[in-house]
Amino acid sequence: MVQTPSKPVTLEEFLRLPETKPAREYVDGQIIQKPMPQGKHSTIQGELVTTINAVMKPQRIARAFPELRCTFGRRSTVPDVSVFVWQRIPRDQNGAIANVFRLAPDWTIEILSPDQSQTKVTKNILHCLKYETQMGWLIDPEEQTVFVYRANQQPEVFDEPEQQLPVPSFASEIRLRVGELFGWLLE
Repeated sequence: MVQTPSKPVTLEEFLRLPETKPAREYVDGQIIQKPMPQGKHSTIQGELVTTINAVMKPQRIARAFPELRCTFGRRSTVPDVSVFVWQRIPRDQNGAIANVFRLAPDWTIEILSPDQSQTKVTKNILHCLKYETQMGWLIDPEEQTVFVYRANQQPEVFDEPEQQLPVPSFASEIRLRVGELFGWLLE
């Protein structure tokens, strides 16, 4: 749902607004309310974060974050899963993970909700690819399909259970087939 303020809001003004649940995003001067995650969405999101972090985090290669606000390129979006290469994770002066991420994730993952616009979500993925994101996934639980986006390449469609899903080069140790990903919905 798009919320049109009475007067235009700048990105900086938007960032000063209180956070909401579900999160709002700032895209092209508009404030867009994300839909409330439902069962399939939450299941896939949780399993992906756990799976990616189980492989990547112990080796300090990368880390997956659920629902993390990423602000860059005059937009502020909240991908369902944002994965950052370890060296690019913003840190505060004490070395702890920073609260504010003003850069694009290295890998962005979106899970389509039933009442969500696939066009708007795809635009967010394509925006990320303009700003150093290596790969974007758009997961459609209802169609049991994963669309994979890479910079300067045609999108790829993965909808066969035995198909291995491509991952960014830094995540090459992650092995996940389409059937495994949607199998999480049966557990």
